[in-house]
Amino acid sequence: MILEKFGYVKGEPFSYLSKRVCGLWLLWVSVVILIGTILGGSQKINMNLFDIGYFLGIILIIGNRRIYKRLSYGKPSKFQKNMTVASIILMFILLVGLGGQYFATNNYRMIWLSAFLAIGIHFIPFSIVHGKIMLPLALLVSINALAGMWMPSVSFSVFAYVDVAIKIIFGLIMLKSPNPIIQYSQSSSN
Repeated sequence: MILEKFGYVKGEPFSYLSKRVCGLWLLWVSVVILIGTILGGSQKINMNLFDIGYFLGIILIIGNRRIYKRLSYGKPSKFQKNMTVASIILMFILLVGLGGQYFATNNYRMIWLSAFLAIGIHFIPFSIVHGKIMLPLALLVSINALAGMWMPSVSFSVFAYVDVAIKIIFGLIMLKSPNPIIQYSQSSSN
């Protein structure tokens, strides 16, 4: 089975221990997209600002042991770590595959909508890491991106602000997630 190559152990229950870290990340990225859209100009979302904000978020949130320790309830399984890597690789493949062609013509609308779609799709395998909440998030972000592609007469900023709103809502929900180990123990004892 292909999942076993990623470290899946049959029957092993999933605990979504870093859901709150993901919630904070979604909030951070939402703010970066919001500010980038406001200051976007012809690029729709200011790419320099987005790049700086994105990589600063990686350092401050994902790479910060204190934040991670404070917000996570433990370490993900080997399978979940491998699925994180696979999801990120998928995202980069989709970013290039879906949006790369638009760089030649500087079609920033399609570059960013393709990026939103790639991000939405990459949330699907992340459901193994952060829980089923990632599936409606993936669906809504992807539908919003596709709507932007299908409705070129509607301003790009509408779709950017909808993307921001979706990510803020899900980010807040995830940030407030209870400890899944305690929650699992309580439901098992009932």
